[in-house]
Amino acid sequence: MEQLFTHSPQVLMFVRIGFAAFFAILFIQSGSDKVINFRENMSYIVAHFSKTTLSGLAPVLFILLTLSEVLAGLVSGYGIVELIIHQSQQVAQVGALFSMLSLLFVFFGQRIAKDYGGASGLTGYFLVSVLAVYVLS
Repeated sequence: MEQLFTHSPQVLMFVRIGFAAFFAILFIQSGSDKVINFRENMSYIVAHFSKTTLSGLAPVLFILLTLSEVLAGLVSGYGIVELIIHQSQQVAQVGALFSMLSLLFVFFGQRIAKDYGGASGLTGYFLVSVLAVYVLS
């Protein structure tokens, strides 16, 4: 990837910061919404998965997803700091990996719940996460 930016390493750094910022915004907002509106979100998830094989696990999986999203957002946010101060992309790459994992959790849930429209809407986010992992490597 560096070969694409050999004439402008600053551009590569801005792209890396952009990916980290994207995931920090996405997952801090999503995770904090799940925490702030916990009961409402939990009720939705339990109802959404009520007729699936995950119905009994829905509350636990919701909590794990919330933790995964918050972790992805916070690590990505700290990755921005590491990119700016130390020019190190390792923390941002871990944030992108956690982001990819969180998106896979949501995608899996959408498919199990037969929410195919919701699952297909995640494709763009997932492709961004794959590209981010690559650019941050």
